Amino acid sequence: MASIVHRHRRRRYTPRHNAERPNLLEQYSNDELYARYRFGRDDIAFICNILRPRLERATLRSHALTVEEQVLIVIALRFYASGSFYEVIGDGLAVRKSAVGHVVHSVSSALTDLVGQYVKWPENDDAMARTKRKFFSLGGMPNTIGAIDCTHVHIQAPHSREWEYVNRKGRHSINVQLVGNADLVVTNCVIRWPGSVHDARILRASRLFQKLQQTTPDGILLGDSGYPLLPWLMTPFATVTNDSQQRYNSVHATTRGTIERLNGVIKRRFACLNYLRVEPQKACHIICACIVLHNIAQTRSVPLQEALINGPPPCAEVPDLLPPPPLQPDLPAGRAGRNAVVVRHVSIRRRRHEIWKSVSAQIGITVIHPAGVLKYSDKVSRITLIQD
Repeated sequence: MASIVHRHRRRRYTPRHNAERPNLLEQYSNDELYARYRFGRDDIAFICNILRPRLERATLRSHALTVEEQVLIVIALRFYASGSFYEVIGDGLAVRKSAVGHVVHSVSSALTDLVGQYVKWPENDDAMARTKRKFFSLGGMPNTIGAIDCTHVHIQAPHSREWEYVNRKGRHSINVQLVGNADLVVTNCVIRWPGSVHDARILRASRLFQKLQQTTPDGILLGDSGYPLLPWLMTPFATVTNDSQQRYNSVHATTRGTIERLNGVIKRRFACLNYLRVEPQKACHIICACIVLHNIAQTRSVPLQEALINGPPPCAEVPDLLPPPPLQPDLPAGRAGRNAVVVRHVSIRRRRHEIWKSVSAQIGITVIHPAGVLKYSDKVSRITLIQD
């Protein structure tokens, strides 16, 4: 029998070639940074500094990414600002696809750890009073400390329990609850429920609900008809029977529009929230990271320059496949609180408005409307009411 000879073959060593990465902060102007990263040079430096303890590597071994490169990969137009593919992001920055995915996960987790620092509920009396004044100046709703609503962030179909993430419109999503103030800053968020869960259930299972139920706040939240009517949560009238209720609904809708604008601004600033191609757990980290970055942008007055943003517009609404959910039952205490708001503020304000117009007609005070029609000044009456 012929013997079999095993020859040992020496492995051929192929040296690793690391491409030189561009310095993007020096390459672009400040306007170009706003267009590509949604932040300016000083804002990017601020974000790098707060993330440095969590992202900085001990050494530069194996051509490790610096904190600035990690932050720019995630904040860049290629992901948070555009929601592009990992491979496309890596091609522009000379980074492998696997490295981009690792950086996205690590930076999102680092920003999620900061949610308690940048997403805060107003605690002291000065913050409450300032929030109430701003809400009242927007729509005229008194004693308002926030507006609440849920928004869906679409994701790809997950591998496990896929049916739980199908929402009313037949798409897979994460249902995110947000509470915002008049400055479009998120003051509370819940990011963990699949798209099939109703808004009212998310509220009842949240820590905010337990906190406000145990200790009634010095103010009210505004929600749509999908929420229950509570002493601290005002919803519109489902059936209007008089002028005071109609005016209440109008004031309520105008003031509550801040949370609708907040949802639009976040999704416009970070287009990745239009569709996430990751599993639900990672999607929740990315959503939370975008909320933290949004609050940083609002606090630092970072402009949302629509003319410089070339990303895709938010996804068009898909018609409902199912009928709308039933209205939540109104609690007696909630009805009493809403009626008190109508009687004490809306009706009295309406009567003062009519008295002011009557007095103005007697003394002959008129103004010219911008459309060219003579009418009595609603703005003057509003100023008088605020001073009262």
